[in-house]
Amino acid sequence: MATITPAGQVGWKAQPFDLMGVDGRRHTLDSARGRNGVLVMFICNHCPYVKAVVDKIVRDARDLTAEEIGSIAIMSNDPTDYPEDSFENMKVFAARHGFTFPYVIDETQEIGRTYAAVCTPDFFGFNSRLELAYRGRLDASGRASDPDAARELYDAMVEIARTGHGPAVQKPSIGCSIKWRRG
Repeated sequence: MATITPAGQVGWKAQPFDLMGVDGRRHTLDSARGRNGVLVMFICNHCPYVKAVVDKIVRDARDLTAEEIGSIAIMSNDPTDYPEDSFENMKVFAARHGFTFPYVIDETQEIGRTYAAVCTPDFFGFNSRLELAYRGRLDASGRASDPDAARELYDAMVEIARTGHGPAVQKPSIGCSIKWRRG
């Protein structure tokens, strides 16, 4: 069942984290951020919404480096119930799609809960002061990757890099719910 993200609380401060990446290194909010901000994404390997747009995510994260915006992808799903989201499969997924940004596992699910992530993909765009300026969708693709869809996330992050503020209108992301541990 598809889940839609709630509106973001503009100005909410990004919360610190220290998580293991598929590259064998630990990554923090500070190590991921760029001079003009950071894009924190909650994704996973098995979600059809992520699979439909993963190559666009990689493209946009790569292009945002020119705007001095860092990117990081966090996987908060419970891999016990969803083995396709295991750490080993995260490594394969990142390599297959040419991730140029850290892909980290939130083993305790604490960071997903702290950020109030609700689905995959879920995008949080922070400005240079680490204040939330965008919580919206990548584009209008949904489960079908529309090659002609406007680059909403990318354009919002460029606006954030240049002004510190996101667009007034932000459309929610839609995706599979985060797979929280039971009990």
